[in-house]
Amino acid sequence: MKRYSKIIFVCDSGTARAPMAEAIMKEYILKYPVEIESRGLVVLFPEPLNQKTEAVLISNGINAGNQMSQQLTQEDLQPGHLVIAMEAAQKQKILEEYGEELLADVEVLTDLTGDELEILNPYGGTLQSYGLCYETLNKTIKKLVNLINEAGGSD
Repeated sequence: MKRYSKIIFVCDSGTARAPMAEAIMKEYILKYPVEIESRGLVVLFPEPLNQKTEAVLISNGINAGNQMSQQLTQEDLQPGHLVIAMEAAQKQKILEEYGEELLADVEVLTDLTGDELEILNPYGGTLQSYGLCYETLNKTIKKLVNLINEAGGSD
């Protein structure tokens, strides 16, 4: 894995999986400075975190503060940025929408870490399904952090 200046997690609305991934990743120590953010693919107006997402983060000792959803834009897709989608369909949508203007690397989280199953969307589910999403994300992001730290010294 090469070295990135910014990592942007992406999910559909930008209120559950992506901000959860962002909050989890910010808890880990990276060997070099990387901006970590999250975006949504369909954000008509900024929305706060999904309440169940926030509850799960707080119960795991993570305060995501006043995080608001933001639309993924062309500005996010610069060289040196890694855009990480939660599922293949989202990666496909980014590739189709931005095509030739796409300067960032776009990957699916579980493809990067070698996991077989995509991160399931807990939206509309029980608090327990959000908790399960957190557990899965935490394990996957721990692998991602290790990959990033291994690449820390090289380009």
